Amino acid sequence: MSTQEIKKEYSNGEVTITWEPKKCIHAANCVKGLPGVFDANKKPWINAQGASTDQIINQVKACPSGALGYYLDKKEEEDPISEEQIVEVAKNGPLMVYGNIKVKMPDGNTLTKSKVSAFCRCGASQNKPFCDGSHKKIDFQG
Repeated sequence: MSTQEIKKEYSNGEVTITWEPKKCIHAANCVKGLPGVFDANKKPWINAQGASTDQIINQVKACPSGALGYYLDKKEEEDPISEEQIVEVAKNGPLMVYGNIKVKMPDGNTLTKSKVSAFCRCGASQNKPFCDGSHKKIDFQG
């Protein structure tokens, strides 16, 4: 895994939407839920002026992988996850881990993850141990 992760930002002046493509599992919740802001057929695909700040925040919070995030007025992300961790097995999809965790990688590095992390269960991800959405391509059942 690259130590230099891509993180893009899109702002409407009140809220800045962050997007980390390596975390994205292409569930398309954002596109379906707020198409005025998230449109995969446009460049850039995020239009921060496409909805109200509250609508954007609510949609970003619905991102299952944590690829989308936000912050207001250059503060740290709002609504931080508590100390509690929750693990959910997504039907025919990844292992979702909610909360603050440390992931020890095979090369000895430790990654700190917060909010939501999606781990591959199908074995086809090109971004192991994290999910890259490959389970959809191979019709993973589990």
